[in-house]
Amino acid sequence: MLRWRVSKAAVLSVLFAQAVTVGLLYGWYSRPNIQNVTQPEGKVHVLLLSSWRSGSSFLGQVFSQHPDVFYLMEPAWHVWMTINQSGARSLRMAVRDTIRSIFQCDMSVMDSYIRQPQNISNLFMWSHSRALCSPPACLQTPRDQISIEQDCKKHCGKSNLKLAESACQSYSHVVLKEVRFFELESLYSLLQDPTLNVRIIHLVRDPRAVFRSRDRSYKALVKDSNIVLEMANIPEKDKPYRVLQEICRSHVRIYETAMLKAPSFLKGRYKMIRYEDLVHNTQAEIEAMYEFIGLEMTETLQEWIYRITHGKGKGTKKEAFDITSRNAEDVSMAWRTTLPFEKVQRIQDVCKGAMSLLGYSTVDSEKEQKMMDLDLMKPRERYKFKWLPPKSTTAAKL
Repeated sequence: MLRWRVSKAAVLSVLFAQAVTVGLLYGWYSRPNIQNVTQPEGKVHVLLLSSWRSGSSFLGQVFSQHPDVFYLMEPAWHVWMTINQSGARSLRMAVRDTIRSIFQCDMSVMDSYIRQPQNISNLFMWSHSRALCSPPACLQTPRDQISIEQDCKKHCGKSNLKLAESACQSYSHVVLKEVRFFELESLYSLLQDPTLNVRIIHLVRDPRAVFRSRDRSYKALVKDSNIVLEMANIPEKDKPYRVLQEICRSHVRIYETAMLKAPSFLKGRYKMIRYEDLVHNTQAEIEAMYEFIGLEMTETLQEWIYRITHGKGKGTKKEAFDITSRNAEDVSMAWRTTLPFEKVQRIQDVCKGAMSLLGYSTVDSEKEQKMMDLDLMKPRERYKFKWLPPKSTTAAKL
């Protein structure tokens, strides 16, 4: 007879996960019909999907600073850090239900993840949300002005989460940035929910640049990396490449689902953008995203976007979520002069399919890597699914 040995930590983890699930279900059914309340006409719910160190914090700010947007940065962080003995697969539904509740401006979902008293400052990276620094959540920043993080931290942190709910309800757009979805299927119920009007913007970045940035923020990402790897026992030297491989695979799954085999309820609701295109042609790319979700550019935003992408910094700060004024194009290409070619080769090996799909050319030598006039970006209209068999081959097998 086979006998399984289960550690005490594993048992406690399962029991805790069950308790959280029961709490979520109780909150879901006991809260007075909030899931059945139709959202205000024209309200749009936007999910910014990306991965760690892909420029998603900057993209989040592009939406957060808009006067019509209620924005939160990675609310699923609370789920992952609370139930951190599980893998990403087992946490998908809890993450999805958290997103659903916040889209509906229901902050009670945080009861399972945040201790009392529940203030705005309990929310992950809360000061990156201009809406939490503006009325009715806080009187610090007028809605049509750019918020300053340090001022927000000084004056707005003690506001109650109920004020966050009130703020959320007063905006035409609710935008959430997430790096913890690895496929689209778990989002189908949100896309089919008649009380929601979901749009998905998928941000990708050259995996070689992602690796360089992750390497510089390694300690801040340890817990997330273990969850991505399903708590597997992998040698430390291999972990960064295995995590990047999972990230690359997730981009392939998401893009393939949205562009090759999209169900009817997903068509027209998905837009992919490359970080390199965003920093090369910033205003046009942002205006295209705004148009996609029904927002308009303002003069204040135009000026702020220019400043934040044309600073003198070279991206030397190591803070995992720091957003500074720097030359964005220089930062996006820094891997070419700082990353050893041996690492570049391995990254290209584990992410070959994603790079081909997303339009990133490989380099074959250190010399080629450092030829800065060599363009490694393929035009978007030339994206090809090269690993798919020709139709004739497929037909022959049927």
